[in-house]
Amino acid sequence: MTDPYASADQPLCDQPGDYPVLSHDAVFHGRIFDVVSDRVDLGVATVVRDYVAHTGAVVVIALDDQDRVLLQSQYRHPVRRVLWEPVAGLLDVAGEPELDAAVRELAEEADLQAASWWRLTQMYASPGGSSEHITIFLARDLSPTPQPFDRTDEEATMVPVWVPLDEAVAGVLAGRLESPSTVIGVLATAAAKARGWRDLEPA
Repeated sequence: MTDPYASADQPLCDQPGDYPVLSHDAVFHGRIFDVVSDRVDLGVATVVRDYVAHTGAVVVIALDDQDRVLLQSQYRHPVRRVLWEPVAGLLDVAGEPELDAAVRELAEEADLQAASWWRLTQMYASPGGSSEHITIFLARDLSPTPQPFDRTDEEATMVPVWVPLDEAVAGVLAGRLESPSTVIGVLATAAAKARGWRDLEPA
């Protein structure tokens, strides 16, 4: 079997799939996401795939002048764990650009604003079972917002901490920090720093 990467003219890149969807049925309508069932023609077989239809989200890696990353404790009920996570939020405002959502979430969750923004990376949270797409931003040149935000539900219990980036990387690699937004965001930030920030895309 030939190596498709070795013979490619372009860097390896995920590609859209154009398999026909023969039927699309809603199984469950939820407050944040739906569960749907698709019948898909793969050419060699017809399969049924159930998955979470998700609006998408943004993550903000807030990095201060001492290269400390802001993480917050948040209870995640499906896994029954309090996880240390960066600022994050749903794309649940119709028509809102991703960067605007990131700016809003940073203010709402951390009472912070940033003068400098970059797109750090992007990912699918769990592509085998969810359509959720997440864009991760890096925010720097931080300052407090003029007014604090009134938080409710799980957000009211969040505890913020500033963690040196190297310590956060160590926590990810040791398996102590398991939130996917933390794992990807922290490692992507460390990789970008190691490359002198030169590959970052301004937001």
